[in-house]
Amino acid sequence: MHKTLYDITEYKDDLQVSIKNTLNFQRLAGKKVLITGATGLVGSYLVDMFSLWNLNQLSDLTKIQIWACSRRKENLEKRFNGCWEAGYLHFIEQDFSKPLKLDIHADYLIHAASNAYPAVFAQDPVGTMLVNIVGTNELLKYAYNEKIERFIFISTGEIYGEMGKEIETFSENDSGYINITSPRACYPSSKRAAETLCVSYEKQFDVDIVIARLCHTYGPNATSTDNRATVQFLHNVLDDKDIIMKSRGLQLRSYIYIADCASGILSVLINGKRGEAYNIANPDSRITILDFAYLTAELSDKNVRFELSSLLNDDEQTPITRAVLDSHKIEALGWKSQFRPREGIGHTLKILKDLKNTMIYKN
Repeated sequence: MHKTLYDITEYKDDLQVSIKNTLNFQRLAGKKVLITGATGLVGSYLVDMFSLWNLNQLSDLTKIQIWACSRRKENLEKRFNGCWEAGYLHFIEQDFSKPLKLDIHADYLIHAASNAYPAVFAQDPVGTMLVNIVGTNELLKYAYNEKIERFIFISTGEIYGEMGKEIETFSENDSGYINITSPRACYPSSKRAAETLCVSYEKQFDVDIVIARLCHTYGPNATSTDNRATVQFLHNVLDDKDIIMKSRGLQLRSYIYIADCASGILSVLINGKRGEAYNIANPDSRITILDFAYLTAELSDKNVRFELSSLLNDDEQTPITRAVLDSHKIEALGWKSQFRPREGIGHTLKILKDLKNTMIYKN
């Protein structure tokens, strides 16, 4: 029998930390939650959080009904095979570039569906924009018609664009330059437009929305097709290889472990001020891509090597050299991150090593 994430003690422990670190998580007890992008890094972890909560509830009245949406039902069935309290987890097959077909009522909607890594931006810039704009519009109409309690849009720190050197950290009111004629702009530009669409629905149609802007997120449940540099670093060392740097890696980033990211998202969902955006970032995790590589290598007894001639396609490279998100606004709610880079990367490696040679790791 193949081991799954649900068999890994460290993964379950991290989920429990996330639940405990979510401000007023108990307010979700007994609610119905719809999660789009449920097989992705963020969506799948949130599903697992709710499922673990259900496992620990003595009364059915406090268990959370979870509707997980993805493009293909078989991917949902594969990802959540063996999930706790499966009777409270329901699957919906939905491509959000196409008309919506939902016949359920949800209390909360977490919209995490999006093309979220460079290879997809390069291959399908039109689809990336349609999912972020058309798909979000369809879901906002659904939220209005169903009179849901709250809609949270999962956005990205990439919406800030390139800032001047005088701005050290990006606060929620900042806005930098994005070259809108570059195909690579399909992601940040459409996320910007979707955010404006969300606040427009709030003003015009009284839909209760909040926005979570995520910094660079990593964790053991990243999909195998994710080609972001940090994911590749982890796969390199798990394959008993050195880390190959295809750039100098000097870009400074805010990183966050998925366990912190998820508790931040839910803290905003439950406690955030209506109509506003919140950065989800860890103030203790502002490092360069090269720092991330060296730390991953150190924790795995591997080396970092440079192959600067093997550069990514231009369409896959972000022009942003500094992307450090200010976390004061979410911290003012009472939320605080729990995992520094050494802990987050260490947990990721430990969990993935336990899964190595299983169906999840191979696929």
